[in-house]
Amino acid sequence: MATSGSSRRYVYVVSAIAAIAGLLFGFDTGIISGALLFIKQQFTITTVMQELIVSSVLFGAMIGSLLSGRLTDHFGRKRLMLVISVLFILGTVIATSAHHVQSILIGRLFIGLAIGMGSYTAPLYIAEVAPREWRGGLVSLNQLAITIGILSSYLINYAFTNYHGSWRFMFGIGIIPAVLLSIGMLFLPESPRWLVANNRTLEARKILMYLRQTRDVKQELAEIKNSLQVKQAGFKEIFLPWIRPVLFLGAMMGLIQQVSGINTIIYYAPSIFELAGFHDTSSTILATVGIGVVNVLATIFAIKYLDKWGRRPLLLVGLTGMTLSLLGLSIAFHHTDASTLRYVAIGCTFFYIICFAFSLGAILWLVVSEIFPLAVRATAMGVAVFSCWFWNFMVSSTFLSLLKALGPTNTFFLYAALCFFSLIFCYYKVPETKGVSLEQIEINIRKRLPLRYIGQQPITEGDRKLVPGFEQV
Repeated sequence: MATSGSSRRYVYVVSAIAAIAGLLFGFDTGIISGALLFIKQQFTITTVMQELIVSSVLFGAMIGSLLSGRLTDHFGRKRLMLVISVLFILGTVIATSAHHVQSILIGRLFIGLAIGMGSYTAPLYIAEVAPREWRGGLVSLNQLAITIGILSSYLINYAFTNYHGSWRFMFGIGIIPAVLLSIGMLFLPESPRWLVANNRTLEARKILMYLRQTRDVKQELAEIKNSLQVKQAGFKEIFLPWIRPVLFLGAMMGLIQQVSGINTIIYYAPSIFELAGFHDTSSTILATVGIGVVNVLATIFAIKYLDKWGRRPLLLVGLTGMTLSLLGLSIAFHHTDASTLRYVAIGCTFFYIICFAFSLGAILWLVVSEIFPLAVRATAMGVAVFSCWFWNFMVSSTFLSLLKALGPTNTFFLYAALCFFSLIFCYYKVPETKGVSLEQIEINIRKRLPLRYIGQQPITEGDRKLVPGFEQV
């Protein structure tokens, strides 16, 4: 379907506003890396309390991710996005005005709820308002917004380094994008797919006409109706024998993204640089700004080449680089003299971030969104999202304790070993899904092909009957 320039601009604006939720996701997870340096000075807190301050957001995100599917279906995408923006505002106000550590924990718990729900709802909303020919790029806009949010948090950390009560300013800046998201969502349309699912087809037709800048939306409306005829499975159905392998793969991808060590770098980068010999707070935070920059640039690279080079090559090359980077950090902390250590640590950390951004960072949710059959997609995606947040919580809430118990050499060697295990797993289990239709992937799953090959078998006429309602998809 041809689309006009005005339609393209409007859909971009709608997607960009919804992607502010991704920016807040990145900002509120990244801002703690600098703020923690000043919080622990003001409140003289223990290592365990530092871990709780970091991981309270992740605990909230776990709960939010579990609730997001049902809440999104019940209230609609737009209304839930408004609720998410209010939670961001409320959590930011509580954390910023805190006079004791417990209030910081409560505020970041609210922020975590918003992040958990937003990490599911924002990409879903963008996917449902975007024309199918732009969907991949527009949904990836949310991942790009996350990296921009992380970079913004590092810049804010550096800007307020020398201010009295600097951590309050660091937290407080987050209220600006939260308010912008709240105001912006007031003017955006509801998802046409959700409206059709709730028997509000006339409203859906009007919104589609406005989004596409054409009256000819009959075919797209029919496709939405046909896709909704596929009965959505409940929680028990995702454990059927033919679905269990891809459910396992989705949950493992969530585990792998976290145990490969990414959030030890994102949340604790200044602390790592302090260990490496950067004792000036301003210098350690400035070094993290560079991490944010390369994270954004490598994500843009991934978005550009994912559909050209494929998922597997980028994933395997990235994991190899991540393993070598963590091994380099371990060796550097063990053998390198103090004057050289800081530069080796910075080099390894930057290389790690680049490799993560163009591999696991960009590919995880793309692959997970492709491998689940339509009837179980919503429920199975919820399991994968929960797995990611659960292991994020586990890794982030134990990193400083591991560092204290094992020392930096053994801690980074442990993460290097886990990263190497992840590389082996992905080599044998992760399929190449570039250019493969979702229907073809589902047929291969039903045929019980090994996971690595579910994206490589062509659809035959005999295969079509394996997918109920295939002709309507």
